[in-house]
Amino acid sequence: MRSQLVDPTTEQVLAYCAESPVERVFLEDVARRGQGRFAAVEREDATLAALCHLGTNVVPSGHGCEAFVGEAARAAPRMLIGEQGAVSDLWEAGRRKLGKARQDRRGQPVFVIREPPEQGDTGLRPARLSDLDLLVPACARAHFEELSVDPLRRDPNGFRWRTRSQIEEGRSWIWTEDGVILFKAEASAWTPQAVQLQQVWVDPPARRRGHASRALRDLIRLLLGHVPAVCLFVRAENAPAIRLYETVGMEHTLDYRSVLF
Repeated sequence: MRSQLVDPTTEQVLAYCAESPVERVFLEDVARRGQGRFAAVEREDATLAALCHLGTNVVPSGHGCEAFVGEAARAAPRMLIGEQGAVSDLWEAGRRKLGKARQDRRGQPVFVIREPPEQGDTGLRPARLSDLDLLVPACARAHFEELSVDPLRRDPNGFRWRTRSQIEEGRSWIWTEDGVILFKAEASAWTPQAVQLQQVWVDPPARRRGHASRALRDLIRLLLGHVPAVCLFVRAENAPAIRLYETVGMEHTLDYRSVLF
């Protein structure tokens, strides 16, 4: 079947994402917010066979993602991330143009939950701007643990602004006692069909006391009042996090792959 690379319309992107709303939650969120730039592989009937977000993170999806190599290289990304098959097709076709990877993370499980778990009875609440000074270093540490990059050294002002924006947009939640973060998390993507969480975090002195499982249950219950599904993904070697997500009732449904530069 003949296909061609196009700049997709928002309507095409949303129709494509509706076919797999969990796998494509980030792509749909970006499209609905009118952010970023997309390329797509279009079929003869004007539907999309593949889609790719082009930015600091290049996020491919679908079949035939090797077609995005040139566009991805021009974006000079810090990361390729997305459904494992799509990322693999793009990466294997574009190794020479995309440069040397510093990490290649295969088989990152994506967890999903659609039924509310039991209540955790925690003090979880939406983060407020008064929490900003507490959240910025915690978010930075979580970012470093995940990506081995200190955002407060790379772009301190930008990172603080992004943390503030998450609070202002209602995408940040926290539970604190005596200035200690017993749990925090943010929404990295939010669509009518799913919320994708990121940076689930407990201050190190407060870990291994059950705070995360209780607060995550409360957060999932809160979000399932607004959307049909809550999802997240995790590094394959992060056994404690995987146990946490399984404990609260989340199910492993697909795999992502991340290639970091």
